[in-house]
Amino acid sequence: MTDLAIRAENLGKRYRIGGRKKGYRTLQETILNMASAPGRLLRRRIPDEEIFWALREVSFEMRQGDVLGVIGRNGAGKSTLLKVLSRITEPTEGFAEVRGRIASLLEVGTGFHPELTGRENIFLNGAILGMKRTEISRKFDEIVDFAGSDAFIDTPVKHYSSGMYLRLAFAVAAHLEPEILVVDEVLAVGDAEFQKKCLGKLTDVSREGRTVLFVSHNMSAISSLCNQGIVMDHGRIAFEGTAQEAVSLYLEGNTRVQTAADLSGVRHKGTGKARLQNITLLSEHPDGSFPKMGDDIAFTVQVRALAEIRNATLCLFIYDHLGSRIIDATTAMLRQTISLQAGEESTWRFDLYDVLLRPARYQIELSLVTEGIEVYDWVQEALAFDVLLDSQNTYGVWDYPGSYRCRFNISRVEVNEMNGASGTSANQG
Repeated sequence: MTDLAIRAENLGKRYRIGGRKKGYRTLQETILNMASAPGRLLRRRIPDEEIFWALREVSFEMRQGDVLGVIGRNGAGKSTLLKVLSRITEPTEGFAEVRGRIASLLEVGTGFHPELTGRENIFLNGAILGMKRTEISRKFDEIVDFAGSDAFIDTPVKHYSSGMYLRLAFAVAAHLEPEILVVDEVLAVGDAEFQKKCLGKLTDVSREGRTVLFVSHNMSAISSLCNQGIVMDHGRIAFEGTAQEAVSLYLEGNTRVQTAADLSGVRHKGTGKARLQNITLLSEHPDGSFPKMGDDIAFTVQVRALAEIRNATLCLFIYDHLGSRIIDATTAMLRQTISLQAGEESTWRFDLYDVLLRPARYQIELSLVTEGIEVYDWVQEALAFDVLLDSQNTYGVWDYPGSYRCRFNISRVEVNEMNGASGTSANQG
């Protein structure tokens, strides 16, 4: 078909791992090899190396103007697929047909020559794309302005920081008008402001009708930017459909053991006068599924005092995939304190209301401290949980309030109330 941009047919990429390099044998090895020859005839030969398929039976099509999001766990084959499509590595089997000029941003500085200046690399990359010098010159100022590298544009890029490298590499790939743009998870290197800028540019590129192949662990970006999505697992395509369907399936498939965490086996910091024992995410849905955008979210945290503690503060912090702290919920914010006798246990329920979190994975940090900032216990990675996409309310990347502050309530759960309403509590608005 004339509007076909990419067609992959039974793509496979095989690597040999763990193999011993062939070389000269020592005299001792030769004698031992001859002595063991009869025995080798009686048993199956053990291979010197293992075969690893990074891709297997991968088939899909992209039409001009499609924006395809590729998601999956680390090691699922996403980057290998992009390298095959970008002609960086050849497939072991199958074939890929790519129609149009393709620009790839797979790693920081891919396609840059370290000894050349930023200016020289811009013109080099344009020439590789088949552009004339006059075409590149028209885009030059726009590229430099986007990258913010005007002060270093005549400096060899080997002296650039990773952030400078990334900004210029992305600016070159996005502004030199390739017909197909391939972007791997390089945006994770930049700061939040740069990521927002890059996602905005990718949106512009897609609106211009160019084809984009985008790998990311940012599920909200995939949902908003892409119209199609594939989920990869162990080198194969596990799902192909709309981007929102792919994101929902991926998040649901990675949340089976994340509803509760026993903290006895994780790393603790602090004086040890008290112990954070476990944390549980309470589902508000009848089917036990994870929270969706805009849902109320509830957690219970169990604490055990190993010595007497007085007027302590229990803190629950939520971090996004960039490591930014986006929600604080503490007993001190509600003017509550926790006092326990040695050996006493208590369970505390955190209720967070109207939580507008993007579909993504989030990390919870817990701590129990005093007003004098004595840390009784502190667990940095207590629980990871996912927020799912709500099919009834699909938000764009920037289409809802950027502040993550929400109303919350913290209450002590009595033993006979573990499955019912909680006890005396206070609210924070």
